[in-house]
Amino acid sequence: MFDEIKFDRMERLPKYVFAEVNELKMKERRAGADVIDFSMGNPDGDTPLHIREKLIESAKKTKTHGYSTSKGIPKLLQAIADWYKRRYGVDLDPQTECVATMGSKEGYAHLAYAITNPGDVAVVPDPTYPIHSYAFILAGGNVVKFGLSFDEDYKIDEDKFFEDLERVFKENSPRPKYVLVNFPHNPTTATVTQDFYVRLVNMAKKERFYVISDIAYGDITFDGYVTPSIMSVPGAKDVAVESFTLSKSYNMAGWRVGFFVGNKKLIGALQKIKSWLDYGMFTPIQVAATIALNGDQQCVKEITDKYDHRQNVLLDAFNKAGWPMRRNQASMFVWAKIPECAIDLGSLEFSKKLLREAHVAVAPGIGFGEYGEGYVRIALIENDKRIRQAAKNIKVFLKQFEESKDK
Repeated sequence: MFDEIKFDRMERLPKYVFAEVNELKMKERRAGADVIDFSMGNPDGDTPLHIREKLIESAKKTKTHGYSTSKGIPKLLQAIADWYKRRYGVDLDPQTECVATMGSKEGYAHLAYAITNPGDVAVVPDPTYPIHSYAFILAGGNVVKFGLSFDEDYKIDEDKFFEDLERVFKENSPRPKYVLVNFPHNPTTATVTQDFYVRLVNMAKKERFYVISDIAYGDITFDGYVTPSIMSVPGAKDVAVESFTLSKSYNMAGWRVGFFVGNKKLIGALQKIKSWLDYGMFTPIQVAATIALNGDQQCVKEITDKYDHRQNVLLDAFNKAGWPMRRNQASMFVWAKIPECAIDLGSLEFSKKLLREAHVAVAPGIGFGEYGEGYVRIALIENDKRIRQAAKNIKVFLKQFEESKDK
């Protein structure tokens, strides 16, 4: 009925690649299969006790049960500013340069909706976390992409990045208004140096565009690597905003707490649109988030150490199983090339076959963009025993797959 009534925004959304894997995963589980699931970046650990206890304490106070503040309660905004001051030496005005969001994903959707005019162009390197692109597309904008180049140790080729970005600005009309960057990178785990952001701020001022930086995995780093922030570059607040989420660092994925900081014009736009669209997070969640940011950060170190350990276990086990992978310096993922024997399948078909025959779920690279093809993303969300069992399943799977190809 009413076929003539179209939903134009929905028409711009492709079929969600990950939905195919999720549907197959549920089908295998309903059939009794023990699926070892590396497909989603959903932390498996508990939220630290002191954060949970603060939530309970605050929730018992009935005065916290009413509408909250859409941009964040003052104590949370101050905690965000203090977190940046301690970590990066950056001074932020809590009221005009900070805004709390319901996870960073909601923040990206609402920020793009607030700042994108029909036909505006945003540059989003590929592959990427899907909301980075589709926030702009759903808001009526257009996205220009170029492939990320990084070495075998997952370090971005920064000269190549800026060559590609300069080419985009020379070739595109209308000129892009926004450039989105995300390091440590999801899905590839790739990292950059502080000089990368110095160059990016300088280019933004020269070419007149805003930078939107995502450091969701900024805390989860290994081997001495420290995630830089664009906010620590002099003049960055003139041209940039940056987002962070408590989902990964504090095992608070389901709590939906994130924030954006930086340029007053962009932060003001996000604050304003949120005032029209929501009443903010439940106040006790914001109170607990304040404790997370201000409290003892030993829990963050323990969570990071767990991912570091799991990466070592997974690389050792999967390499021995015949699937070669290399170590990265950040995030809770491994970005792995499809085994050579299966490269012709493509990432989606390989992921589905791996799930059906080895009962191991991974995220196909094509789901993150065309330049993700040939790879899969493996989330470090299973324990050591399950990782080693997955490797055993994969070893059998690869052997049988190679034998079937030889027939």
